[in-house]
Amino acid sequence: MNNENVKLESIGCGVNIYTSKQHCFTTDAILLADFCKIKKTDKAADLGSGCGIIPFLWARYERKGKTTAVEIQENAAELIKKSIEQNSFQEKIEVINCDLREIEKHSNELYSYSLVSMNPPYKPLNSGLRSADGSHEIARHMLSCTTKDIMVCTDKLLKFGGRLCLCQKPEMITEILCEMRRANIEPKRLRFVSSKPGRAPWLMLIEGRKGANKGLKIEPELIVRNEDGSWSKEMLKIYGDYGKS
Repeated sequence: MNNENVKLESIGCGVNIYTSKQHCFTTDAILLADFCKIKKTDKAADLGSGCGIIPFLWARYERKGKTTAVEIQENAAELIKKSIEQNSFQEKIEVINCDLREIEKHSNELYSYSLVSMNPPYKPLNSGLRSADGSHEIARHMLSCTTKDIMVCTDKLLKFGGRLCLCQKPEMITEILCEMRRANIEPKRLRFVSSKPGRAPWLMLIEGRKGANKGLKIEPELIVRNEDGSWSKEMLKIYGDYGKS
């Protein structure tokens, strides 16, 4: 790991995590962490965890459950480990450095999780310009996993009744819903995110429950900014202590 490329960032409540140019985080991850509505007793897994932002956002508060960060890239997994040591979160977060398509080879706790989250790559493999940076390419394009791969892995991790929460571009909605059902994960909650009132949504947040009955709830649209460019009231609530020391 190139230490000159690594910096320590505050995510509120006295928690600081290491990020790099290749492994940082965006608003999407913060929205997903909030959308998951994690419970104190949830045993959670975050797939494609990157710098670990979602597990660390959850770890800021007292929880009985532990979060497993699954990350294929070794340099990203090392960042998470470094952040665990920085915050003394050894009892709250663990790291599995592996390809999620081979999760059964690296975990002895299959079919035991009550929550799985993922902020997946948004670009299909053959779409858009390819990044010259290998880390960026894996993070942005579906090189190391497809939607089907995500669902197959999630099915192996979740116990009956467990939840999958993920975010994705709205144009992927048909593929996401179809692959969820193929994996016996019934879509239960859907929420669209728009940058400003009246704008087309640029993100969707979706939750599925393993083995659940049919019935999808469409939640009110989340507006990120007001017309004047200021944060919306809900975004201010979501951010909460984020950024405070």
